[in-house]
Amino acid sequence: MASDSSGFQLRAYVFIDSLQPQLAQYMAKTNKVYDPCEFDAALFVEIAPAMEIHVKIDQALKATNVRLGSMVTERVFGMMQVHHEDQGEVRAAGEAVLDAAGLTESDRADCEILQNKIIRSVEQDHAISFTGLAWGNMVLAGDSVLIMEAQPAAYLSIACNEALKAAEVNLIDIRVFGATGRLIMAGGEAQIDYAAKAATEALNEVNRTS
Repeated sequence: MASDSSGFQLRAYVFIDSLQPQLAQYMAKTNKVYDPCEFDAALFVEIAPAMEIHVKIDQALKATNVRLGSMVTERVFGMMQVHHEDQGEVRAAGEAVLDAAGLTESDRADCEILQNKIIRSVEQDHAISFTGLAWGNMVLAGDSVLIMEAQPAAYLSIACNEALKAAEVNLIDIRVFGATGRLIMAGGEAQIDYAAKAATEALNEVNRTS
């Protein structure tokens, strides 16, 4: 993980080519600024120190026509998400942020997968507990549930998106900011296996290109 002369550290840099409908709709529930459309391209950037994210947002918005979807500042880390229907606009926004810092995408931190578990055929009480904590879909008794935890948190955005491309599963919950991120998905046993494989491969690809 590299930093520029101001101390800005690039923790996560994630380009998503086409937001899958469930993730786009989930973001529309939780975003604080401008909601993305299904199949928009998106960029997630997570940095330290947290308040430096305002500078990076300013750079991205002034350089391109992207829209700001969300911005989070916690005690240590800051995260921004921008999107646009034109992939070129989103890529240009990312390049503006990186160029201003004198960094490249390969300077981002590696992803560490902390938890990667499948709970098969959950009992009803357990399903209800997942649903009660969720911003997304419901978990039903008999579903299998994928639970992933990773750091930096923003990397789980692409894990989720690739899982949704690969399998017919439901997005239950995702957290892409903070010290660690989390992803919960549910569905039939075989489909959850496909989703877990795609999500894991997406995170491994992050490390191959960092």
